[in-house]
Amino acid sequence: MNPSCNLFIVGPTGAGKTSIGRRLAEHYGLNFVDLDQEIERVCGVPVSTVFEIEGEAGFRQRESQLLDECSRRSGVVLATGAGAVLDPANRRLLAERGFVMWLQATLEQQMERLAQDRQRPLLASGDRAERLTSMAQQRTPLYRDIADLVIPGAHEQVHAAAARSILLIDQHWQRQQAA
Repeated sequence: MNPSCNLFIVGPTGAGKTSIGRRLAEHYGLNFVDLDQEIERVCGVPVSTVFEIEGEAGFRQRESQLLDECSRRSGVVLATGAGAVLDPANRRLLAERGFVMWLQATLEQQMERLAQDRQRPLLASGDRAERLTSMAQQRTPLYRDIADLVIPGAHEQVHAAAARSILLIDQHWQRQQAA
């Protein structure tokens, strides 16, 4: 167990980290931070534009800087980007500074949820199923390594997924009060 006042959500693209994270923050009375939205706020442009101008390496550098800043806060629910775990330093920060919840999703769930999404740069070209499978092969072991709690994906509405997550979190999170 990882006693903490922060709850960090990791998981693949389309798992529901933002949607469920907002509900968890409301339930626990914590501030909600979406790392991709924070990058957009700081840069003043969409993530896709950051990728276009700076490439994935530039985006990942910005992501790491903001992950460090956001994870230092006290009393937050932080929804990370799906690839934030690729950097070993990011994984260390997540594991050290918060209770890490891995929100899972099957390939079928991802394909269904992302069917109309054209905003994600890493899914912009090529075979989506192939790309998602490749990302899962690379990232799943990394999510597993830092997760304090695993929330299996299910075909359910966001409110039901959040309620199910709360039941599991309450059984495992040794929540400390924010400083």
